[in-house]
Amino acid sequence: MVLAAGAPAAFSAPSPSPSPSPSPSAAPAAGAGAGAAQDAAAVVGGERLGRPAVQVAPRTGAPELPATLTGRSWLIADAATGEVLAARNAHLPLPPASTLKMLFADTVLPKFDRTLEHRVAPAELAALGAGSSLVGIKENLPYRVEDLWRGVFLASGNDAVHVLSHMNGGLARTVTQMQERATALQARDTRVVSPEGYDQAGQVSSAYDLTLFARAGLRNPDFRSYCATRTARFPGAVDKATGQRSAFDIANTDRLLGKYPGLIGVKNGYTTNAGATFTGAAEREGRTLLVTVMHPEQQAKVYDEAAALLDWGFAAAGKVEPVGRLVEEETAPDASAAPSAEAPATGVLPHAIQQADHALGPAGWTALAFGAALALWAAGRLRTRRRPHTAALPVLPGGVPVPPRPDYAPHIAYSLPARTASGSAPRGSTAVGGATAVGGSTRRRLTRHARTLARATRARLGRSGARARSRR
Repeated sequence: MVLAAGAPAAFSAPSPSPSPSPSPSAAPAAGAGAGAAQDAAAVVGGERLGRPAVQVAPRTGAPELPATLTGRSWLIADAATGEVLAARNAHLPLPPASTLKMLFADTVLPKFDRTLEHRVAPAELAALGAGSSLVGIKENLPYRVEDLWRGVFLASGNDAVHVLSHMNGGLARTVTQMQERATALQARDTRVVSPEGYDQAGQVSSAYDLTLFARAGLRNPDFRSYCATRTARFPGAVDKATGQRSAFDIANTDRLLGKYPGLIGVKNGYTTNAGATFTGAAEREGRTLLVTVMHPEQQAKVYDEAAALLDWGFAAAGKVEPVGRLVEEETAPDASAAPSAEAPATGVLPHAIQQADHALGPAGWTALAFGAALALWAAGRLRTRRRPHTAALPVLPGGVPVPPRPDYAPHIAYSLPARTASGSAPRGSTAVGGATAVGGSTRRRLTRHARTLARATRARLGRSGARARSRR
């Protein structure tokens, strides 16, 4: 069926049968905090993405959506523009299975050089869940980081995830960082309990959030390379007879990779409790589309339905109005971006001083500098005159008393001024504490020079003002 151009529509997809053996986290109660569907008034990506029915807005000539879609939740979007072309239950929280590994890679992959070697400790493989998918890591053997990531992306190895998590500071730390990363990506439907996506009570994500994870990950060349790899050699055990380390082949469990034209990746997932999930990206004629399908009626249909949505998306490009948008990552505020007026950042002059700098010029600033120096000298002299001197003051060799200044520290080495024949210190010499004394004649000289500079500055500013008025 084709609607008039621009007419918004809400199509109802076929009602799927219940997903197999839903996990405790598969269907969180509406409005129940973690994992609850988003409020319609604040739906990330647009209000229509919070609706339960199929959302699509075809123009004239747009192809019909596939009639065989049974996924409880799905979404198809343009990776470059972020426009969501069509969706169903985009924000419905559901168990993500191993598609959550995309968020794990978004979080941890940038932290380690791919050539780094890590020797696996037995404790790093101790907490794997029953029935976990494994790539076959052996304890007490070294593995390069790039091998571990191939184990994550190709074999969906929970053992590889656990080793990388321990390298990152442990499972709990990694889960916390993944949740923080989800928050930064505005993936508000996601609650992380385990880093590899293994079924855990309360662990959910959504078709919208998984698509955000894929979009963010594909911007990392290493992520893109790993998820597009079809086969690889993986390090094995050490042969006891020869002492040589073996290797074996691993293949990507993504069944569309190498079969669907232009498919880039990204990640598939399946558990008995969660059902099947899949997020993929494909490129055709310069356009890249992202698709996510969660919990179809049958496990194998997740690939068929993803391929059908990609076919539709490429055919519908430019012929449908977007029903929502993939949001961009939130950036942390720059703490140094706005220095306060009370404490300007180092090296930054307040606006008034910047203006004065243009007006005064070098001569004016010289006068100000001399004036400030004289003011500081006068204040110091005033404090010295007001400070009481007592007989209890410490005395340096030669009978010179040390003024009881609070800013003196015990480690300061006091130096005595050189004496003239009359026993007095020469003008301008170094006084006790390292300060330079300013004698009476020196003070008068500085005062005269400052007044001369001030008069010159006033005259210069007067001439500049006259020239400006004449130009008007």
